[in-house]
Amino acid sequence: MKKILLTGFKGKNNSSGMLVGQPAFEYVLLTNSFAGLKRDIDSIGTEYDFVLMFGVDKYLSSSVRIEKCAGKDGKKTYSVIDPEKLVESLKKAGIDSYISEEPTAYLCNEAYWQILKKFEGRAVFIHIPTIKHIDERFIDDMKHALEDLRGS
Repeated sequence: MKKILLTGFKGKNNSSGMLVGQPAFEYVLLTNSFAGLKRDIDSIGTEYDFVLMFGVDKYLSSSVRIEKCAGKDGKKTYSVIDPEKLVESLKKAGIDSYISEEPTAYLCNEAYWQILKKFEGRAVFIHIPTIKHIDERFIDDMKHALEDLRGS
């Protein structure tokens, strides 16, 4: 069984923090500032097989977006995790998803960039809908997908 770390962002109405705060997985809630984010990521140990990162995209309502890469200073760094395997696990759990190769802007991208560098590509970032578009069923479905990934 693989050792997976989940990350989400702090905030009582942040769906990524709600999702990762499940007792079956180790998780870290990241601070919503660049300085705090760096501190949080620096404190994470490297003993994990890979990191699954979650952030919110207010434009998503019924699907999730898998980020293949992060960008900084005109360069991209890519995940070594096969996104198709993740799509398959999400589909089996009843969650629609798609893959993006265009880095997002701001904090999610910065967190992903730092984690990809720290874990030598052994991470993937998934954008999920806001709290108004998810429910307990979505969280349960995501937990099933994560269990499937951990066992493979």
